[in-house]
Amino acid sequence: MAGKGTPGFLPPFKHFATSAIHSGQEPEQWRSGAVVPPISVSTTFKQRAPGEHTHYVYTRFGNPSRHILEEVVGTLDGAQSLAYSSGLAALLNICHLLKTGDTVICMDDVYGGTNRYFQKVASENNLKVVFVDCTKPKCLEAAITPKTKLVWLETPTNPTLKVIDIQACADVVHRHPGVLLAVDNSLMSPYFQRPLSLGADICMSSATKYMNGHSDVLMGVISVNDEDLYNQLKFLQSALGAVPSPFDCYMCNRGLKTLHIRMKLHFHNGLAVAKFLKSHRRVEKVIYPGLHCHPQYEVTKKQNSGVSGVMSFYIKGNIKNALAFLNNLKVFALAESLGGYESLAEHPATMTHKSVPEDVREDLGITETLIRLSVGLEDEEDLLADLDQALEAAVTHPFSPLHHRSSSDMRRGQPSQHINDCEVRNWDS
Repeated sequence: MAGKGTPGFLPPFKHFATSAIHSGQEPEQWRSGAVVPPISVSTTFKQRAPGEHTHYVYTRFGNPSRHILEEVVGTLDGAQSLAYSSGLAALLNICHLLKTGDTVICMDDVYGGTNRYFQKVASENNLKVVFVDCTKPKCLEAAITPKTKLVWLETPTNPTLKVIDIQACADVVHRHPGVLLAVDNSLMSPYFQRPLSLGADICMSSATKYMNGHSDVLMGVISVNDEDLYNQLKFLQSALGAVPSPFDCYMCNRGLKTLHIRMKLHFHNGLAVAKFLKSHRRVEKVIYPGLHCHPQYEVTKKQNSGVSGVMSFYIKGNIKNALAFLNNLKVFALAESLGGYESLAEHPATMTHKSVPEDVREDLGITETLIRLSVGLEDEEDLLADLDQALEAAVTHPFSPLHHRSSSDMRRGQPSQHINDCEVRNWDS
C-alpha cells in the first residue's frame, strides 16, 4: 500500500505506531490499572495543604487528560507539545510571543482562517503582516527586516497545495537572530512530515484534521524543542485560557491510535483519485503533491514520507459547472474541513477562502473553477465512480464566461501570473 516505504520518499518514522498507542498511556499511572486512560473532568484538584499540590491545581493550568494527549503528541513530533481549543487558538498563542510593531511574514497561500486572522485581527492590533511566496527562499530573504520576528509557513498550502522547502526556509530565517519559523503541519500530520526535524522552531497542527481524524473534535496543538520557548508558550496557554476540554483530549488521544493506519489509506486513495482526475476529460488540471507533475514533487519526496488525501483540481467550464459537480456528489459530502475518515468536497472561493480578498484569490489561483477534495477511507472504486458521475453531470450546465474576468485573464481557470516575482502584500493599513 502507498505510504509505507514509498520509493523516493523519506522512510517511515521509526516506532510511530508504538509511540502513538503507548506513549503517555501507562496504566500504572492510576490505581485502577485501566488500559484506556480515564477522562478527568474535574475543574479543580484537592491540595495536601495550602500551596502543596500533586501537580494539578486548576484545569486551565493543567489537566490529566490534556497532559496525556500532550505527551503522546510530543513523542510523535519529537518535541514537547501543548494543546489548545482550536488551531486558531494555537496561532493566537504563538502571536502573543510578539510585541507591538513586530512584523510577521506569512506564506501567501494559507488556510482562510489564518489569512483572516492576520489580515483582519493581527494587523489591526499593531502587528505588520506581509504575505510572501515562500516557495522561493530568495523572496523570503528579501522580505525579512530587523522588525521581522515570525515567519509563518503552511506546507502543503491550502487550497493550492504548494509545497515549501522547510529546510531551505529555516536556513534563511536562522541567519537572522530573533526570528522564529513556525510551520502549519495540518495537511500532513506527524506521520508524513516533521517540521522540527527540518529546522522549524514551532510546529502547529489543527488536530481537528488528520490527528483526530473523525470530524468530531475541535483542537490545535503546538510542538517545540526549545525549553525556553516551551515555557513561554506554556505560560500563555494558562494566561490566555484557550484550552481544550478533557473529553476532546480523550477523543483526540483515541484518534491518534489509528493515525498511522488512516494516513496510509488516505495516501493510497488520494493518489488513486488524483490519477483518475488527471486523465478525466472534464478536468483542466489536478494539484496533488503525490503526482510526478506537481511542481514541488522533488521537495515533497525530500521532506515527506508520504502524502495525505487533500488535493485540488480545476474543472473545465465555469462556476456553474463547478457547482453542478458539487451538487451531484453522493459519496463525497459538500462540507468544509478535511482530514476525517469521510470524503469531503468544497468550493474554496465561496466557502473556506471567501474571506480572502477577491484579487488575492485570483492571484493565488483560487478561481471559481477550483475545487478542493479531502479524500477519505471509503472503497477506492466507489470514490472514483462518484467523481466520474458528478463530473459528467456537471457538463449539462452550459458554459458562460466568469463575470469578473476577461477570457485571456481567466486562463481557463488557471491562476494569473505575478508581474513581480517576489511580490509582497501588506495588511498593515
